[in-house]
Amino acid sequence: MGSVTRASLDQKLALAKRCSHEGVMAGAKAAVVATVASAIPTLASVRMMPWAKTNLNPTAQALIISTAAGMAYFIVADKTVLASARKNSFGAPKRLD
Repeated sequence: MGSVTRASLDQKLALAKRCSHEGVMAGAKAAVVATVASAIPTLASVRMMPWAKTNLNPTAQALIISTAAGMAYFIVADKTVLASARKNSFGAPKRLD
């Protein structure tokens, strides 16, 4: 195996930073969508359903909404980073079609 140069290490670092930035941005977008998608039914059910009104205090409502947002962020960010790594890998996997 040949020697590793400073330029190749810098190139790999720049590629890794770009891939992680893409993951963060995709995860943030997914978290915003998940927040809205979970906040609307949660807040509506607290206003309309007697069981939810008595059992879901503001802390529980915030926990439901933030859990959905957190899960969406990490799932989408992870999938995006893995897809970028797969796309940029040296030995691209062969398709079994």
